[in-house]
Amino acid sequence: MPVAAWLALHFGIGALGTWIARRYALRARLIDQPGERRSHTAATPRGGGAAIVAAMLVAVAVEIAADLQGAVLPAAFAVGLMLVAGIGAIDDHRPLSPWLRLGVHAVAAALLAGGFWAAYGDPWLTLGALALAIGLTNVWNFMDGIDGLAASQAALFAAAAAAWLQGPAQWLALALCAACCGFLPFNFPRARIFLGDVGSGALGYAVAALCLAVAAEARPGWALSLLPLAAFLVDAALTLVRRMLRGDRWWTPHVTHAYQIGARKGGHVPVTLMYGLWTAIGIALWWSFRAENAVFITMVLLAWYTLSGLVWRGLRREDRLTAVGGGISKDKE
Repeated sequence: MPVAAWLALHFGIGALGTWIARRYALRARLIDQPGERRSHTAATPRGGGAAIVAAMLVAVAVEIAADLQGAVLPAAFAVGLMLVAGIGAIDDHRPLSPWLRLGVHAVAAALLAGGFWAAYGDPWLTLGALALAIGLTNVWNFMDGIDGLAASQAALFAAAAAAWLQGPAQWLALALCAACCGFLPFNFPRARIFLGDVGSGALGYAVAALCLAVAAEARPGWALSLLPLAAFLVDAALTLVRRMLRGDRWWTPHVTHAYQIGARKGGHVPVTLMYGLWTAIGIALWWSFRAENAVFITMVLLAWYTLSGLVWRGLRREDRLTAVGGGISKDKE
């Protein structure tokens, strides 16, 4: 299939599926209400991410049909994706225990790890699949809190991965990017529907699979694929550690991520665009330094993540100063 037709197909599934999901959410009253632990100010339906999941499953089905002998890895990915999306969809309808959801995510990660083991027989890649799938599934869930952020970050990474990858993984990356672009007009600049847990976790799982596919090719510079993930990984990880050290109920919803602080101060659109710019710079660095040696690449990664951490700290410090100046502490839940 021509690339343009492939992109149009998955863009269409993303757009039409989101429209259908919105109508269903309104009828089923799957509505996120504004509140102290949310960053939006208007009641908004959730569950639009189901459209992106549908597009990804169509892409995987086409790939399996085209190469039955190499179907183990894509089949493992598809089953894992359905598990993550399925538990998210149930949670969108009625809240579930976070530990139950984490358990399902672990099973899905194990499936993906098994698929990579069957395809490559590399123990390090297999262990990486287990850790990255669990990690990014939850990171995307944590970071899906303002208009356009989670879907745009997934689209950017998928586009970069598509330029790097070859073969079936490249087509999967193109499908993810196109489906996210089909969803985004419903979610940005003003959200008419949210991804929901059905979509946020699934996006993280898909991004993890693409990151692992980049690593599996073992081409020089593959580790730099971690650069575009810095904005999400740093904000999610440092905020989580901070909440744990404070003794907060870290598994509960909150509005203390750097992106949420930024959205309160400047609005959703500037923050989403700022995160997008940071990720785009990470992609540019990936491509600029991909031919360098391992020592230089390690230094670039350390420098980029350190700089990202300093930006995160600066946003938090500015928020504390503003809160003290206004006589309140926005940092308290």
